[in-house]
Amino acid sequence: MRHTSLEIIRDEHAALAAMLQSLRMLVDRGPGDDPRQFFDVLRAMLYYIDEFPERLHHPKETELLFPPVVKAVPELGVAVARLDHDHEYTEKAVREIQHLLTGWEMLGETRRQAFIDGFTRYINLYQAHMQLEEAEILPAAQKHLSEADWQALDAAFEQNCDPLTGKYKPDPAYERLFTRIVSTAPAPIGVGDG
Repeated sequence: MRHTSLEIIRDEHAALAAMLQSLRMLVDRGPGDDPRQFFDVLRAMLYYIDEFPERLHHPKETELLFPPVVKAVPELGVAVARLDHDHEYTEKAVREIQHLLTGWEMLGETRRQAFIDGFTRYINLYQAHMQLEEAEILPAAQKHLSEADWQALDAAFEQNCDPLTGKYKPDPAYERLFTRIVSTAPAPIGVGDG
């Protein structure tokens, strides 16, 4: 049976994975000849992560997906505890990464490595987090959740409408953010110069 929430979760994971890979490519490339554009686009991308995955996606997983999965498959309790801990960590960590980015931008190269170290930890954890959800939690949910669970999940996730999945027009409040990311990020990430 088709469950909209599963498709949305997977689409949002794919969009976030692409954003994380794009961030990694930009950081590896460095500021180059246009540091203002470099820091601006990184800041916009990190803000997107803070606004969408952290504030919309994760709470719905923690509140609506994980509890019925653990109830149906108690042996996944350890994995879910780790995922919930990751959610708490990444919510704080994205703001710390933004702070480290500002330090690099304002104070120069002496702050670059601190940003790269924190950023690398963050990205690696996020990738492992999504992999665990895709490999363990989503298959268990698909197999064990009730129709009532799916109705609640579908209704909640259908409200997300993350435009980076390529399926939704941005909420007007975020139109400027997405335009800024796409128009400022250099190719192949966006259509900006670089």
